[in-house]
Amino acid sequence: MDRRHFLRFSGALCAATTALPQALRAQQAPVSADWRSFELNTDITVKDPGAHTRIWIPVPYATDTAYQRGAQSTWQVSGGGTAQLTQAPGYDVQMLAVQWPDAQAPRQVTVTSRFQTRNRRVDLTQPPSASAARESQATLREFLQPTALLPTDGIVKSTADQITRGHQGDLARARALYEWVVENTCRTASTRGCGVGDVRYMLTAGDLNGKCADINALFVALARASGIPARDAYGLRVANSELGYKSLGKAGDVTKAQHCRAEFYAAGYGWVPVDPADVRKVMLEEPPGDLPLTNAKVRAARVMLFGAWEMNWVAYNHGHDVMLPGTNHGPVPFLMYPNGETSAGRLDSLDPDSFSYKLTAKPISI
Repeated sequence: MDRRHFLRFSGALCAATTALPQALRAQQAPVSADWRSFELNTDITVKDPGAHTRIWIPVPYATDTAYQRGAQSTWQVSGGGTAQLTQAPGYDVQMLAVQWPDAQAPRQVTVTSRFQTRNRRVDLTQPPSASAARESQATLREFLQPTALLPTDGIVKSTADQITRGHQGDLARARALYEWVVENTCRTASTRGCGVGDVRYMLTAGDLNGKCADINALFVALARASGIPARDAYGLRVANSELGYKSLGKAGDVTKAQHCRAEFYAAGYGWVPVDPADVRKVMLEEPPGDLPLTNAKVRAARVMLFGAWEMNWVAYNHGHDVMLPGTNHGPVPFLMYPNGETSAGRLDSLDPDSFSYKLTAKPISI
């Protein structure tokens, strides 16, 4: 076990759980401090009668990080299809691209991905360190740029300026943005999928409701508008929470367990994980439901999720406006679900029953 990593994440847990009543703290499950291994299977059957079928399947982020490593994917394709790992232009968005020339049956693909994760925390109680990991200037410039759904001018810029006024330094300004997003948004159960993250609409309409791709995109856009490099992290929950949160984990059938997170960059700390959307998820879904901001479990999540992620989740990519290689249509806002199209049009990636795909995850020993 990496003792330093254990102490860092344990510090985040202690800071969070001190807000909990003693009875709840006693019920918390032990927190894994070492690397855990998982296997993720994606099974897709194309039922659409259209010919010239193409499928794009996100796969775990292949570059090793301090919290995710060893990602490898294998696949099997039937029905005369072909498949290859490929990357969308622009962002580092890797995917498996599969295609079939005609409508012969069966058209099936199974992708098996294996990877390791461990809980992540940046210790923000310490002063910035000259030895902290540094990001390239090119990457930082990339994650300051506006996208189609994340503009950084107009109402986004004016809102960011208002929130951060009087706060000095990127860390303090990012914290102000995080607290504002937590306090002013609302998770809406009826939102399809994870939402789309149309930030200008959200602010212009005063409609700060949605799910993770909306709420965390709002944080990212406001951070970029404030001159703070920030990015969404698109991925999937693959295990139950060890912190006692029923709403923040999923194991087994994870077909609908997609989850978008966020990060910002602060000199002397590197990339800092945050997740205001999950604070709102705890409020809406943690039993008995509809918890107030003052609830102990909500307060604990709010503290922890500025600087830490529980890694019962696998990261796919950080991409926006993703142009799927070979598509006959325009870009998708992000690649977090299997996407597909036939000569008849695009398949509905948010309807796994009609699209006919299933994702399953399990812990393994490597």
